[in-house]
Formats: sequence, C-alpha cells, structure tokens
Amino acid sequence: MKKPAPRETILSLFSQTPNGFVSGARISTELGISRTAVWKHIRNLRQAGYNIEAIPSRGYQLIQSPDILMPEAIQAGLECRVIGSRVCCLDATDSTNLQACRFGDDGEAEGLVVVADQQSSGKGRMGRRWESPAEVNLYASILLRPAILPFDAPQLTFLSAVAVCRAIMSSAGLQATVKWPNDVLLNGSKVAGLLNEMSAETDRVNYVVLGIGVNLNMRKDQFPEALRYPATSLAIAKGHPVSRLDFTRSLLQEIDALYQVFLEQGSEPVFEAWQQLCDMTGKAVRVDCNDLLIEGVMAGLADDGALLVRTATGKMERVYAGDVRPA
Repeated sequence: MKKPAPRETILSLFSQTPNGFVSGARISTELGISRTAVWKHIRNLRQAGYNIEAIPSRGYQLIQSPDILMPEAIQAGLECRVIGSRVCCLDATDSTNLQACRFGDDGEAEGLVVVADQQSSGKGRMGRRWESPAEVNLYASILLRPAILPFDAPQLTFLSAVAVCRAIMSSAGLQATVKWPNDVLLNGSKVAGLLNEMSAETDRVNYVVLGIGVNLNMRKDQFPEALRYPATSLAIAKGHPVSRLDFTRSLLQEIDALYQVFLEQGSEPVFEAWQQLCDMTGKAVRVDCNDLLIEGVMAGLADDGALLVRTATGKMERVYAGDVRPA
C-alpha cells in the first residue's frame, strides 16, 4: 500500500484529536522525521490556509481548515477499502469524467477520485451542459473496474444516487429523494446529477467512471435562468454554506460501502435502497421518451434498472431512457 504523504498524515492526526493538541514529538515519530522538518510541514499547511496554533509544551492545534479540496485533506481519516486510494484535485479541467477516462485508458487502478474546483465542459445526461462555477460545488469522478458484464454497468448509477442522498443526510441533515434515472432532489428541486461512462468489450467491462455533480454552495443568482428542471443547493436549503470537504469525505465513504455491497450481493440491495428514496413510486407520472410519451403509475424498478410504468390499460411498460415528471 502506498505510504501516505506527510501532509495527509499530519491532517489525519488532527482529525483523530478534534479540538485537541498533537505534539511535535508524535508527528516526528509518525513521519520518521526531525522536529525541524515537522515545523516546515506545519508552515506549509499554514500557507495552504490551515489555521494551526503552536503552544509550547502542548503541541499543535488545528483551529480551522480552509474549505478547499486537496488530496491530503480528503484522504485524512478517510475510512474506505477501495474509493480514494488515490485522489487527484484540479483547479480547473474540461470535465472530471474525461480526466477519469484518460486515467482509465492509461491503466490507473480502481478507486481513483478526480475532483475539480471548476469545469469548462461539464455535462449531464443526453449531452446537456452541467453548470460548474468555481469553488462552490463538488465535481467528482470515480474510476471503478468491477468484474461485471457491460449490460449490468448502468446499475451503478443507482449506487451513486443512494450514496449522494446518504451523504446529504449525514453531512447536512437534509432528506433528499431520487428521480429516475440519475437525479437527486431536495424539496422537488435538483441538487445533484449523475453521469456514468464506460469502456467495455463484448463480454467484460474495462472500467466505469461514476460522474457526480452536487450543488453545495451555489447561490440562487448563480443558476442559469433557462433550466429544464428547478435547481437548488445545500446552502440554499440550509440557509448557510456547507463544508465541501466534509461532504466529499462523507460521499466517498458512502460510495465505498455501497460498492462493497454491490460486489458481494449484486444490485438488489442497492435497488431496494434507491426505491426507498424515491417518492414517485405509486404515483401518476409522464415519461417523455422523445418520440413517445408514456403515462401511467410508476411501479418501481425492473431487475435491470429499467423504470416500470403501469398504463391505464394495465400494461406494464419498461422504460430504459426518458425524462420522468409527475403527471
């Protein structure tokens, strides 16, 4: 296993002793470096925006962390088996999904997380533009290499949706819901979107990239006027900004836990969790399939993730692509 970077180790020690002190001697022992080298790492953290106090005979105390996404900060104290084995944080990129796909094509191991402060070409389902202003939201992509058939890969979208809802609850105390196939809503407004991409051959998956965009601290005036669906952010719902770092850590841990369930038990428990978060089940819906409009009652998910809609004639329609709205 790759040895943690010094900054990651120091931040992890701080996370293990919240509001407490970490002695220079302990840091020196953990890193196997001199006390002078410890001081240099503390100085670098301060320059990066960390407010760290030094008290003689007591050690160092982390007073406040900047709300910036750095690999060391994300990985510090992260309890994951696979996700986050490597974290790549970018100031700006065209698309985190494109970057993750490039890593995948180059043979990067699964668990890689690509995060960007800003995207110039962020996109959602059906090629729609995903607005990606700087330093307010989470734009992340996760590289996985599951031993599954290409036909089963779309099931991972439901895993991402459940993980986002759970992270919203654990980090912000808000109950989100899911909208088939890849949206997360707060009070009926879109707060997150998911876009998975895949490289595969006929009988096997080379890799899957889980693309996740979550509106964390966007203000109302930052949303485009012409949106297909009403949008919101956690900050709007809470009335104050939320920690991007805390949310990111929470999300990665939720994805890691669900990914282990998926690998060991298949999609059924993931689908069950998703359906518990969907408030459209049993209600009248309209599904716009471009050249076809399906109306009926949403009956849930098929075993392959297709949307089941029972029409007025009693026929059960299976929908694989479309835009679902309440009737």
